[in-house]
Amino acid sequence: MPKAGILGLGSYIPENVVTNTDFEQKIDTSDEWIKTRTGIEERRFAPEEIKTSDMAYDAAVEALKAAEIKAEDLDLIIVATVTPDMPFPSTAALIQGRLGAKKAAAMDVSAACAGFMYGVITGQQFIETGAYQHVLVVGVEKLSSVTDMNDRNTAVLFGDGAGAAVLGPVADDKGILAFELGADGSGAMHINLQGDYIEMNGREVFKFAVRQMGESCLNVIEKAGLNKEDVDFLIPHQANIRIMEASRERLGLPIEKMAKTVHKYGNTSSASIPMAFVDELKNGKVKDGDTVVLVGFGGGLVWGAIALVWGK
Repeated sequence: MPKAGILGLGSYIPENVVTNTDFEQKIDTSDEWIKTRTGIEERRFAPEEIKTSDMAYDAAVEALKAAEIKAEDLDLIIVATVTPDMPFPSTAALIQGRLGAKKAAAMDVSAACAGFMYGVITGQQFIETGAYQHVLVVGVEKLSSVTDMNDRNTAVLFGDGAGAAVLGPVADDKGILAFELGADGSGAMHINLQGDYIEMNGREVFKFAVRQMGESCLNVIEKAGLNKEDVDFLIPHQANIRIMEASRERLGLPIEKMAKTVHKYGNTSSASIPMAFVDELKNGKVKDGDTVVLVGFGGGLVWGAIALVWGK
């Protein structure tokens, strides 16, 4: 059976920077308050004319280039998003047509901030059963379109962006080693989008995330037959620096071995892990042969973790 791994990554980051100071002028908050509680200093908002599918397309093109794969070689496109252009057709179908990926099936996945993990793990199954050779997974959100900018509890948290990964067969000593997926629907209403805007019980989401992120990290390491000491780098969902630090401490990793982009992008939901992965690759922090743990949580409540060895 083939071993599935990530062949290439790409991202799209909107140009428009929105700082904490910008929010000070609109709502009862401060730069110090936001940074202390979340670690966020700024975030990116896409302009109105840029759609979710536009961001997904740009990230996909970059990932295909990095993977040295043509769009025509894709067998499946999975887009993880809770902010699609429209209820249907799927965002995946829209970018399939735009890419010219004529033989690829296409579908969206709705798992909020854990969406990229759900997408990658789904793609892995198709590759390792031999059904498909190449799968494109995109995590993309335009959260600025569903965030109430007058709500002090949520306005400062979210940003826009996209991250993409091309999955395919890799060498036996590389690729995905183990995964964990989970859900607890009893907490579904702690973070939701029933009307026009996101609503969140921040206290309950924080408690859940601190517990579950750390547990998922340890569980996926055990499933992979590894020890904490074997982990070279941690890429957590970029939601809140305090949640991220709790996960890092559970693994006993030094701070320089954890991806951190929350300060400049905010919480980009399903896009945050691939966006952070791309940044740390460019920074040279993730190297060929490194053992990397990805972990995320989100509305559902849902979570997912992956242990992998980076490289082809």
